[in-house]
Amino acid sequence: MGKIMAVCTSPARGTQKKNIGETDIVDGYGLAGDAHGGNWHRQVSLLSYERIEEFRARGAEVEFGAFGENLVVSGYDFKSLPVGTRFACGEVLLELTQIGKQCHNGCEIFKKMGDCIMPREGVFCRVLHGGHVKVGDMFTIESQPQ
Repeated sequence: MGKIMAVCTSPARGTQKKNIGETDIVDGYGLAGDAHGGNWHRQVSLLSYERIEEFRARGAEVEFGAFGENLVVSGYDFKSLPVGTRFACGEVLLELTQIGKQCHNGCEIFKKMGDCIMPREGVFCRVLHGGHVKVGDMFTIESQPQ
């Protein structure tokens, strides 16, 4: 079982996400008020709390949201889960659609650290059912493809 450690959004593309503590997740869109929401397969991004902490232990001074992640969740190694895995958090139901992504050119974290974890550790989901989420909510695997 996992637990939400941060809920992050940004009002405009190209700006760093900030932990706002709670928000609504909207059917077919993503997090309310997040510039990266929309009608596509990357509506919500997830990153493991443990991977962020490992990166911080290497000297990275990063706040939640610095990698562009929407939800920081403890208890899961997301990249090890198959596409099609479904997650539940209260009424919210998400489906994993993509593992990792290409880092954009000029990533500030990569410039400082020579590495960035989002391209290999971050995963993306589409919203199957919306609802409200907040820091401290339980986050579980609902099902995995066979």
